[in-house]
Amino acid sequence: MSDSPGAGDGVRMCRDCGEIKPLTDFHISPERKDGRGSYCKDCFNVRSKRSYAKRIKQTHGRDVREAVEVPDGYRWCPDCSAAKPLAEFPRNASGRGGHGSYCKPCHNARGKANLDRRGGSREYHLRRRYGIGQSEFDELLAAQGGRCAICGTDNPEHVDHDHRTGWVRGILCFNCNGGLGQFRDDPDFLASAITYLKGTTWQRLSIHPGVYRITSPTRGLPPSRSS
Repeated sequence: MSDSPGAGDGVRMCRDCGEIKPLTDFHISPERKDGRGSYCKDCFNVRSKRSYAKRIKQTHGRDVREAVEVPDGYRWCPDCSAAKPLAEFPRNASGRGGHGSYCKPCHNARGKANLDRRGGSREYHLRRRYGIGQSEFDELLAAQGGRCAICGTDNPEHVDHDHRTGWVRGILCFNCNGGLGQFRDDPDFLASAITYLKGTTWQRLSIHPGVYRITSPTRGLPPSRSS
């Protein structure tokens, strides 16, 4: 005999709506003898939404937004409260339907507000990539006299760091920072490059205070007459 009032073989009365429905209209529940719950699926979903809304209200102090019906090919943007075509939402592989939750203008506005909270895109970039902020950058640059730590160019903008340890070494201009990267931060390669240049470039040799002599390179080929 069934343990629910109004129930019979293959049917059950929902405790919320009072309707007698087939057992297939009830969620599976291993705890019940017949393997089905006490509430029909529609009433169970209502209960779940109510419980979720109560939990969000207690935890985050806000109400859960009611679901809005939108036409096929559209999505509701909760920020601007409008239904818009999916093409107006940014692509997001992890989002529902492959699109983000907010339309492009609202998505961009949220991104900008997020960056502003972090101190701006420059601050965010420095923190995320190098672990320093704009204030630390300014301190390093001031310690270098406002010049590139290698060539002395004014107002360098690039942070140089050790790629193995992540430690910031100084502030360099674009060319010097790129040059170190091309030489793979290897002192031996840089020393070889210096030796190479000294042997292939005309040198200005001081032979007396204020007196210089130009010496020819020790190796290399002269330019052709046609060049």
